[in-house]
Amino acid sequence: MADTSSRGSSKGLRNLVGTALLTAIVFVLQVLGSFVRFGPFSISLVLVPIVVGAALYGAYSGLWLGFAFGVAVLVSGDAAAFLTINPLGTVLTVLLKGAMAGLLSGIVYRALKNKNELLAAVCAAVVCPVVNTGLFLLGCRLFFFDTISEWAVGAGFGANVGSYMIVGLVGANFLIELAVNIILSPTIVRLVKFGRKAWT
Repeated sequence: MADTSSRGSSKGLRNLVGTALLTAIVFVLQVLGSFVRFGPFSISLVLVPIVVGAALYGAYSGLWLGFAFGVAVLVSGDAAAFLTINPLGTVLTVLLKGAMAGLLSGIVYRALKNKNELLAAVCAAVVCPVVNTGLFLLGCRLFFFDTISEWAVGAGFGANVGSYMIVGLVGANFLIELAVNIILSPTIVRLVKFGRKAWT
């Protein structure tokens, strides 16, 4: 009985420490993210530690890491253009998209891990950027549509605001981030799990 309790508290401490470490990584990656570029596009690697945390430590860890990502975006100034238009809408969109991306990644991983851990990690790695980007686009539609309509006209999209949002605001960034996430997140999760087994 005492041994079971000890193992439970040890696992809880490991999860807490692991989540704290990944939180720090989220902030560092968000601050340094503008320096990581693929051609003219900056790539966000922040979703990788969110998926890793969600897979290794559970959906609530993913929720926290996604929320921390949102806070880091707001603090770093990446959402400054939207904050001047609608501060409340910006805060809600940024915090919700990150938190839900992490939470749903964790839920998907947990639902699939007993069938196939690699498949679970890959699916979680897909879910995270899809939810993050999908909620960003929804937030744009709900809170910033008039301004984005003006941006679309200025960018030569005319009245086709939807195309501008997908191509101009999301576009290649989403595809690159999705690919990076699919490659890195499952690899890191497998390496950490392999390391755990090697030490036990």
